[in-house]
Amino acid sequence: MTAQEKAAGRARDGRTAATAPGGRLPGGDLTGRVALVAGATRGAGRAMAVELGRGGAVVYVTGRTTREAVSEVGRGTETIEQTAELVTAAGGTGIAVPTDHLDPDRVRALVERIDEEQGRLDVLVNSVWGGDRLIQFDTKVWDLDLAGGLRMFRLGIDTHVITSHFALPLLIRRPGGLVIEVTDGTVEFNRTYRNSLCFDVTKNVPHRIAFGLASELAEYGGTAVSLTPGFLRSEEMLDHFGVTEATWRDAIAQEPHFAIAESPALIGRGVRALAADPDKARWTGQSLSSGQLAREYDFTDADGSRPDADGYFNDVVMGGKAGTYADYR
Repeated sequence: MTAQEKAAGRARDGRTAATAPGGRLPGGDLTGRVALVAGATRGAGRAMAVELGRGGAVVYVTGRTTREAVSEVGRGTETIEQTAELVTAAGGTGIAVPTDHLDPDRVRALVERIDEEQGRLDVLVNSVWGGDRLIQFDTKVWDLDLAGGLRMFRLGIDTHVITSHFALPLLIRRPGGLVIEVTDGTVEFNRTYRNSLCFDVTKNVPHRIAFGLASELAEYGGTAVSLTPGFLRSEEMLDHFGVTEATWRDAIAQEPHFAIAESPALIGRGVRALAADPDKARWTGQSLSSGQLAREYDFTDADGSRPDADGYFNDVVMGGKAGTYADYR
């Protein structure tokens, strides 16, 4: 049995329709490229790591939940070791490195390891989050749990800045580097208040980080963008509705807008397409969505559909345009 076959067997429990191939895949060979997906334990982070691996990349996957320890999120069902094995099973090389991205020393050591082992970094995906449990919707700022709100800033903002601080000196050694700031909602979508001040601020900051990094990386031939999934069928969201990836449509009765939901594979494929695009610099500084990239690079979700949640919410839900979710799949 090959090492890849062994990895596929070990990863089986963590494999879902979101990480298995299906639908139309993006093109692009990433053999020889090195990526760091910060925050790759589950959800979008895991899918982005797997799809970079499917392109042939070496992918360092980080997070705080391992087979020996569980982060404050409290989910021990998904681990970074699982993610690394899925990357390898997909055709890449997955390397799990337990990392708390709020600890500068740990992040410095992570980047030093990548430099020592690979001597390069081509793609940095800042996908650290873990703050969903802290969101206090429809709560005035004077009534919210202040400690929870400030923790959200630490998880969703400080981690991204700390990681970029240490990782970018390695990335800029070669022209063509790519930084992806993962967030929730495009710039246009987030013009509507997200009904939670700390959440609203946290998810708008990555747009400004990407905008600023686009300027700072320009002289080194680097590209920086912000990227959002649509209504994501993450492991946590499926559990929230009491469904699985196979039965996700059953949740539409509880939440009609879930009809536009996408698997994490869609944003993962978008990241692979971006990383492989020799003309990706045309996107630098912009706010992008998984649905937009699916149209641009002509790929689909794992089920063969092409959901455009951003368009659906902007046009129909908030814009009052006639239409249904079916017009945006």
